Amino acid sequence: MISIEKKEKVRFLTESGIMIALATVLSMIKVYEAPFGGSVTAGSMIPIILIGIRWGTLPGIIVGLVYGILQAILEPYIVHPIQFLLDYPIAFGLLGLSGLYRNISNINPGSKTMDYVGAIFGILIAIFGRFISHVLSGVVFFSENAADINSWLYSLGYNGAYLLVELVISIIIIILLWKPIRKAIM
Repeated sequence: MISIEKKEKVRFLTESGIMIALATVLSMIKVYEAPFGGSVTAGSMIPIILIGIRWGTLPGIIVGLVYGILQAILEPYIVHPIQFLLDYPIAFGLLGLSGLYRNISNINPGSKTMDYVGAIFGILIAIFGRFISHVLSGVVFFSENAADINSWLYSLGYNGAYLLVELVISIIIIILLWKPIRKAIM
């Protein structure tokens, strides 16, 4: 007979594989593609964010790292090893910060309002983490694209332009689907 712990590991690996596959497919549906990398997709971060919410921060970060490496293989835009780390495994790994959702939703357990606030907080912190990683990469490795603009302002604007839209898409979709998602993942 399989122990509960082993069943949970198998369930985590199975769900993670499915969510990475779903995120990959969604990443190929591009609404807008920026000229030097980055795009607005059909909610490609949502499956990774849900892993963080369901399994916690560390498992979410690990799954995000794997997804980031897969993105680097499928759609590489690599100019330096550190830029690769910042734009792929670190940036997508930080989506696992959505697991911090539990910290907010546990303030008042059973409260539907705090549950929604926690979900939104998890999404915000996850995408903000990814944003910071991309901004650092942009300042260090893509400042020549800024021309006469301050490289920090350029990177903030460039990465904010598509990640803000991704943030709005992610929040809307997760909030619309939160009730069945909540029931399925908790």
